[in-house]
Amino acid sequence: MAVAARKASAKSKSESGALSQPKAPKPADFTKDEELRAYRDMLLIRRFEEKAGQLYGMGFIGGFCHLYIGQEAVVTGLKMSLVEGDQMITAYRDHGHMLAMELSPRGVMAELTGRRGGLSKGKGGSMHMFSKEKNFYGGHGIVGAQVSLGTGLAFANRYRENGNVCLTYFGDGAANQGQVYESFNMASLWKLPVIYVIENNRYAMGTSVQRSSAETDFSHRGISFRIPGIQVDGMDVRAVKAAGDMATEWCRSGKGPIILEMQTYRYRGHSMSDPAKYRSKDEVQKMRSEHDPIEQVKARLADKKWASEDDLKAIDKEVRDIVADAADFAQSDPEPDVSELYTDIYVGT
Repeated sequence: MAVAARKASAKSKSESGALSQPKAPKPADFTKDEELRAYRDMLLIRRFEEKAGQLYGMGFIGGFCHLYIGQEAVVTGLKMSLVEGDQMITAYRDHGHMLAMELSPRGVMAELTGRRGGLSKGKGGSMHMFSKEKNFYGGHGIVGAQVSLGTGLAFANRYRENGNVCLTYFGDGAANQGQVYESFNMASLWKLPVIYVIENNRYAMGTSVQRSSAETDFSHRGISFRIPGIQVDGMDVRAVKAAGDMATEWCRSGKGPIILEMQTYRYRGHSMSDPAKYRSKDEVQKMRSEHDPIEQVKARLADKKWASEDDLKAIDKEVRDIVADAADFAQSDPEPDVSELYTDIYVGT
């Protein structure tokens, strides 16, 4: 009788439309141009973040500074799936996202150093930069706060019937915040075109996901809200691109939200002030040597004879020149005038 009861229960769930999780698509088959584009875009983020780390150590950047080194494939691959008008919103590890959305390296670096030419006029710093023109809505310092805002952007898309989607990024630590699940519920009820991108870099600040999360498969976090999810190799830009194509099509076809858990890894500490003693040097080196997203593309370009060593060196030089120019601008640009303290302020009544 117990077996029969279980079968009846399973049948009941099936008939009620139990959520089935989609499978992750195979990595995209990149063309030569796509491989070269991915290589350059990821290398720009890597070199930019390395320079930001240097400027922080020299005292040109103050406050918090969270580097994206190691996670470049996530934002690069997903950007390749977007169309004009799609939006992006993220947390405070945001420099790479801004560069992927084609914001000026000068503007990003100048904001880091608090200069007048920064994207938020030097008043936002590392964690609070925006560009409405490029559909980039931050940079948010409160853990998980951007998830509700990204859901709101998706609601606007649905209301306007413009066919656009909003990529809403947050980390494995933020996945435990309450407002995330309130957003899930609303997005599912109203079939909002939002892709929830969970960048699982294995550590919420200094705590591993095994110690902080009862459910470590973050693609399952939306099941109770009937939101499907898939796990993606976030160190392979081709896998990210394929998942992005699937997810954007899912949203544009009116099926509502979807979760992409990007399994990635940051090489640096949580922020520049974090010595990252909670993990071994061997662990970091193993990830670098076996899974580095840039080295994977570099190896494929060499294997297919799509780029010579000289070609790759030329790309690296171009990128380094862009970053050097941004750093020079950020150090020489004037600081905001004192009068700027009274601008861009919302005063409630």
